[in-house]
Amino acid sequence: MFCKRNHLALAIGALLSAGIIANASAQSADESTPSKATTLDAVTVTGSHIKRAAISGVGPVTVIDAETIERSGAISVETLLQRLPASAGFAGSQTNAYWAGNGYGTTQVNLRGLGINRTLVLLNGRRIVNGGTGANSSVDLNIIPVALIERIEVLKDGASAIYGADAVAGVVNIITKQNFEGVEASIRYGQTFQQDGEEGAVDVAWGVNSDRGSLMAAINYSESGTVNMADRAACGLGEVDGKLECVGSSSTIGGRALLPDGTRINFNQDPNGDGDFYEAYSPEKHNQNAYPALNAVNPIKRLSFSAFGDYALTDNVRGFAELMYTNRQSDQLATPGTLGIYRAIDIAADHPTNPTGQDIVLQRRSLKEGGNREFYQDVNTFRTVLGVEGGIGTYWDWSMAINWGRNTGDDGSTKVANLDRFDDTMDTSLCSNAPGAAVPCGDYLGYGDVSQEVLDYILYTSRDVGGNEQKSFTANVSGQLFELPAGWVGMATGVEVRRESGWRNPDPLTVLGMANTNRQDPIAGEYTAKEAFVEIAIPLLRDKFLAQSVTLNTAFRYSDYDIFGADTNYKVGLDWELVPSLKMRANYSTAFRIPNVPELFGGVSEGGLTTTDPCSGWANLPSSSVVYQNCQASGVPVGFTQLGKAIQTTVGGNPNLEPEDAETLTVGAVWMPTFVDDLTLTLDYFNIKIDNAIQGIPGSTKLAVCYNTPGLAHQFCSASNFTRNSLTGEIDYLSAQPVNAASERVSGIDIGALYQFDLAGMRASLSIDTSYLKNYDVRPFPSAEEIQYAGKITGGSGSYTQWRSFGSLTLEQGPWSGSYSIQYIGSADDINASRGDIGDHVSSLSYHNAQAKYSFNKSADIVFGIDNLWDKKAPFIQSYTDANTDTMTYDLLGRRWNAKLTYRW
Repeated sequence: MFCKRNHLALAIGALLSAGIIANASAQSADESTPSKATTLDAVTVTGSHIKRAAISGVGPVTVIDAETIERSGAISVETLLQRLPASAGFAGSQTNAYWAGNGYGTTQVNLRGLGINRTLVLLNGRRIVNGGTGANSSVDLNIIPVALIERIEVLKDGASAIYGADAVAGVVNIITKQNFEGVEASIRYGQTFQQDGEEGAVDVAWGVNSDRGSLMAAINYSESGTVNMADRAACGLGEVDGKLECVGSSSTIGGRALLPDGTRINFNQDPNGDGDFYEAYSPEKHNQNAYPALNAVNPIKRLSFSAFGDYALTDNVRGFAELMYTNRQSDQLATPGTLGIYRAIDIAADHPTNPTGQDIVLQRRSLKEGGNREFYQDVNTFRTVLGVEGGIGTYWDWSMAINWGRNTGDDGSTKVANLDRFDDTMDTSLCSNAPGAAVPCGDYLGYGDVSQEVLDYILYTSRDVGGNEQKSFTANVSGQLFELPAGWVGMATGVEVRRESGWRNPDPLTVLGMANTNRQDPIAGEYTAKEAFVEIAIPLLRDKFLAQSVTLNTAFRYSDYDIFGADTNYKVGLDWELVPSLKMRANYSTAFRIPNVPELFGGVSEGGLTTTDPCSGWANLPSSSVVYQNCQASGVPVGFTQLGKAIQTTVGGNPNLEPEDAETLTVGAVWMPTFVDDLTLTLDYFNIKIDNAIQGIPGSTKLAVCYNTPGLAHQFCSASNFTRNSLTGEIDYLSAQPVNAASERVSGIDIGALYQFDLAGMRASLSIDTSYLKNYDVRPFPSAEEIQYAGKITGGSGSYTQWRSFGSLTLEQGPWSGSYSIQYIGSADDINASRGDIGDHVSSLSYHNAQAKYSFNKSADIVFGIDNLWDKKAPFIQSYTDANTDTMTYDLLGRRWNAKLTYRW
């Protein structure tokens, strides 16, 4: 069983003293008329099951409408969402280069930077199956074609009492087009001004309406091209003697080895040189530039078929259906595999390929002779919703629906070395140098010495399979209970039964540890949730002094999980309209998140993750510094320098995890000053507290906290977190597995403005959305000091700049319309860099975008846009290896254009 502390008294006190912000919409004149019961002409707004007037809101909501989506030129939903100031932290993005807990090629949204699995994504108000390549933890936004979207509603408030688990940071509700009639076809193309990174999309939609129902069907295809990393950043940079220089990868092409006395040597790297030559290892001389073998942006192809329909079965009962299928194919270029990174390779002094005459350990050897690897994914996702809905009398309606979604994927990598076969090629009793030998002998000491026969024998293509499945049944009833002096009491209630499952079966050689890749265990798990909720809106006052209307909103949800037990969550909110021009609201709610399938059931795996070792170059620090003293006390050799930026890290699931508990308070106001027409100003304060938080502290953070703690007294310094090689000083074990011991605290302010006016005969609209992150503090375990992320860039969790903003000016006149938008990202410090290092601080920057639209007539229009108009370059960040910057936050592509032509008939 898991429970939550009762803070109802505290919540009511906060509610009576202030309120929260609504989305910036104009107030209706009808709000001052006598109270009437809400009819079925009302709508369901995101954050509530009670149908309300379209202007009503239940929290701070940002709406991205169809016109904005069309002018953006975006072919992926994540492009729209990751520009929101409320988005922060780590999520899949334009690079498609990160695993991000959800599989290569996936994209997500991360509200408040609290994690992709704490933002609930809905499609037409219902859940979507997780996406990726198996046992994943969030929705892949790639499965939703942009051309189908009518609008996107982003609720920046906790909503577990309304929607259940996962809605801790907020809700993204994607609404598809409805009542579409006719045929619409569009073609979109764009590329960077460097003539790469091509993006294209073709969309065709057909719809018909009648008195009895409607049907819309669509086919959508999109494809994006590649951008090689070396075309945006020539090489991996590091600070050397106060200057940025190419540092390269320590996986050398000739092979780096360790002698018994600790001396590092490197073998021949000249393909025409002496195969037995070796010399003292020098990073400047021997490290290789990996960037030409990587892509900054990797290709993705998406093909989607969709159908949405409804039909009147009787005068009071209507059936509806949603069908969606998406195939996504993506791949990522990768450097040749490296021997020695997953398993030590001991080569005896008398081995015929060893010219040193001493026992050596081959630490790193790039198999460049075999060529670059390629990761690939082929993912199929379908979703079916079937339901019926109807009315009871005048003021009540009901609905029932079944929702079945399933995602399956194949993924893997080319040119993976079979370590058992590698061992065979080193065993002189098994291998032979004779032509056509069943087991050829291998010589891995020196570039060019690995024969094609050996490569053909040891290299293979791995294949993993996995998937996710979601089945649910929902039944809801909503309407008006009775009338009070201030208006009608609205109520909604319902039940939901949901089963979530996920599985992932890595390639058998990967499971056995025989592949030269991250070792992974199979993942399989499922859980069932049974839930019931009730939501009530009670009008308290109407047409009183400083109380044009006051409504109390409450919700209660009971959840029973078969593997955790029962939990209850509630929400209480006050909607207070003082005068027609000023509204205040407040919401206090509890929320929870159960561990997802990979967190709970995921097997242990290992991967080379971007990590900064604070002891790299420690001898150059002042002897009085804590880091100097701790690195010296740890026995790290003088002159130790981290080789590369990746450290092998143990990650995976933890079967002992428990659900998280959260509390959310949002307070704010919306003001439409009477002295300025069509101006709406909004202000929000948000405060989110998560206890029992599931947190995998990044390796860089663990090491930084440990070595900055006097006397190595921090718990992160224990051997259960990391160990060092006593001879070389290198970290040979580092853990980042999730635990429940953390607590997280996030607070800040959202500011919004919407102003509509006339400018030189044109209809103009100016909107500004700004977010200030006051604090994001993580306490990894109860006795630990808080780690403060606000204003910081982290190596493993993403960027938490304190200020983010997005503003746009839209102009319309006749057939012409256009917009100019600016995305602002505030300054931040690198949490893993020492003060004074190059890249320890990133200044604020802005990206400018311009779009224009011309309508030839009602049937045809064309849109042209330029993103990153001034070609702003991404800043250098020490903690990141991919193109030397945080590609989740900063634009790596540079200036790019897009054009879209649409025709309707």
